[in-house]
Amino acid sequence: MKPIEDCTVGIVGLGLMGGAMALALRPLKPAKILALETDRLTLDAAKADGVIDDGWLAGEDGDEQTAVMLNRCDLVFLCLNPATLIRFMGRWMGAFRSGSLITDIAGIKGNIVAAVERTLRPDLDFIPGHPMAGSEKGGFAQAKRCSFQGKNYILTPLKRNKRENLDFLKALIHGMGFGRITETTAEEHDRKIAFTSQLCHVIAAALIDCEADREITRFGGGSFEDLTRIAMLNAPMWTELFLENKTELLRRIEQFEGSLDALKTLIAGDQGEALEQRLATVRDRRAAMNG
Repeated sequence: MKPIEDCTVGIVGLGLMGGAMALALRPLKPAKILALETDRLTLDAAKADGVIDDGWLAGEDGDEQTAVMLNRCDLVFLCLNPATLIRFMGRWMGAFRSGSLITDIAGIKGNIVAAVERTLRPDLDFIPGHPMAGSEKGGFAQAKRCSFQGKNYILTPLKRNKRENLDFLKALIHGMGFGRITETTAEEHDRKIAFTSQLCHVIAAALIDCEADREITRFGGGSFEDLTRIAMLNAPMWTELFLENKTELLRRIEQFEGSLDALKTLIAGDQGEALEQRLATVRDRRAAMNG
């Protein structure tokens, strides 16, 4: 892979994460940052702010523009939801520049890896990725508020990936501000992300779903706010993530229900000593977790 200064970088999907990626890449001085987006106003705003050098409008009547943009890029970030990403790769596999490196940011990996590996051209390198960053507020306008500093980044490399491309991407990720990179399999990613991300969003949604009092925030002291911030989620995206990873997510929900029932039993039975011991165990377990 060429040095980043000689690379034209393409971003497909200039929403919250696509915009944040472009902003993080700009200080690394790639030759050009290009974007493909379905919204003209977003492209215009990104170009006016100097976030991208040029943009192409996808969607209706955008076929030629999509092909032109992809063929100019040495590195492409696919900032799309899983189903959209799979459709995009299937349709535009022939348009990527030969030798280019492609990566993604989707929140599940198993179905993406399986789909892409079936059709990936031998002259392309696709390294699946998942930056553990974001915001409850979406859209390009919020990209500046999405910090990558010190955040985790997960890569699920394929056996066919070139070592030099993997090293290049890892160095680039660190250069964008991420602190820790974890390499794992797509299956392990989906098992653990069901707990650290998807279950958390389910719990936050359930907390808000069970209470209709709009004035209850007057009684908040931080705990409620911390627990429910992510309930202001992107409903279409999280519906897709929940359903695509439902086997692992349902297992994690049942695991959580077991712990919740155990605490409920201790509280209902006035078992103060046992409750205190369990809470102390929980505290110590959390303290021992990395990060």
